[in-house]
Amino acid sequence: MDFLSSNFKELALYILDPNQRLFWGYLLSALIFASIVYFINLKKVLKSGSTQEKPLGLVGFLFPKKVFLARSAVNDYALFIVNKLFKAALFPFIILTMVPVALGISSAIEWLFGPIDHFTLSSASIMVVFTILLFIFDDFTRFLLHYCLHKSHYLWEFHKVHHSATVLTPFTIYRSHPVENYLYACRMALTQGFVVGLCYYLFGPTLKMIDIIGANVFVFAFNIMGSNLRHSHIRISWGNKLEGLFLSPAQHQIHHSDNAKHFDKNFGTVLSLWDRLFNCFIRASEVGPLSFGIGKEGELHKSLIGIYSQPFINVYKKLRFRFRFF
Repeated sequence: MDFLSSNFKELALYILDPNQRLFWGYLLSALIFASIVYFINLKKVLKSGSTQEKPLGLVGFLFPKKVFLARSAVNDYALFIVNKLFKAALFPFIILTMVPVALGISSAIEWLFGPIDHFTLSSASIMVVFTILLFIFDDFTRFLLHYCLHKSHYLWEFHKVHHSATVLTPFTIYRSHPVENYLYACRMALTQGFVVGLCYYLFGPTLKMIDIIGANVFVFAFNIMGSNLRHSHIRISWGNKLEGLFLSPAQHQIHHSDNAKHFDKNFGTVLSLWDRLFNCFIRASEVGPLSFGIGKEGELHKSLIGIYSQPFINVYKKLRFRFRFF
């Protein structure tokens, strides 16, 4: 009982945690951006004088029942809770952690290159370098793992859970298989451990990132700029020039498209640089109306049992076909 109550309490406190996507400030900023879109669209409709379609009210536009009460969305809400319980029950026993990785990296670098006198930079300069390195490495490794989840036939079966969503809401970020969650948790430990270990070797033990209320300044900026709209029915583009640098919510929605022309596009989280380098970049202006999901395969992900079990079943079938002796 204590296990359940403590985990439900943690979930409830996400709204107060700036390191969580459901932090109240990020939700409020998403509402503001979405409301701006509504009033811009309303102004266009009123200006055109069209009487064919009655404009939706603001609440109906922001929270359409066909989206937030869809079966796909209800599964997202359930996964938000159940995945947290899985993580709390299993991950402490199998997860990599940042500290031993950092110590190992620092020791390995020192073994390879020998001890050095730490760079004599100001504490402010070290903070800037450390914060930028954390952000760059984190954004690139997120892209790289996401890319691998799509390109590996076996990993795709687990990532397919996320793409089986037929509607997008801010809770779709939590629509993922525990195997994928484990991989992302290990990625975070390895990435942060590498950067901390490297900077420990270069600058010494006094490391501190630039943060806003406890969140990396770049992560805070990304989330406050409508990150929750990446998984939503509301299209927001930054325009062609800015999208060449930073991925917009509309570009991530393209990533979820069920149109084969859009498959394996816009893997990135914040920077569009990685997608451009890997030739998988597409601008929002190049794409029209979207629908989401993975087609008929999504029928197998309509229940929680299917969501959790089907990836293992599919991987087993692929392995059996490949090696013939299963």
